[in-house]
Amino acid sequence: MQKFPDARVLDEGSPVKGRYTVAWILRMDAGAPSRAGAIVSKRTFHDAVDRNRAKRLLREAFFLECANMPQGFAWVLIARRAIAGRKCQDVRRDLRDIARKAAEGRWSPKH
Repeated sequence: MQKFPDARVLDEGSPVKGRYTVAWILRMDAGAPSRAGAIVSKRTFHDAVDRNRAKRLLREAFFLECANMPQGFAWVLIARRAIAGRKCQDVRRDLRDIARKAAEGRWSPKH
């Protein structure tokens, strides 16, 4: 099993900001399905319960929206403080907006 390339996405990818998350996006294999990793900082969320809920929200929202997202990308989703207390449908809407920005080219890929 190959480890998800978080560091590579953060080094070589480009950020797209949303209301509840910042998504770092890196173009990978064109035919491959998109993959995502979630990062939730202790500095932003002090309690483990809050960090785990934010990670669950990000993962679930990505899983539910991955069919609508452009394929062949690696995503690193970083939770913002505003995600606290939000529902999955709010995070899904945010990811749809981020995916639309990425599809429209409103981000600058580094390669």
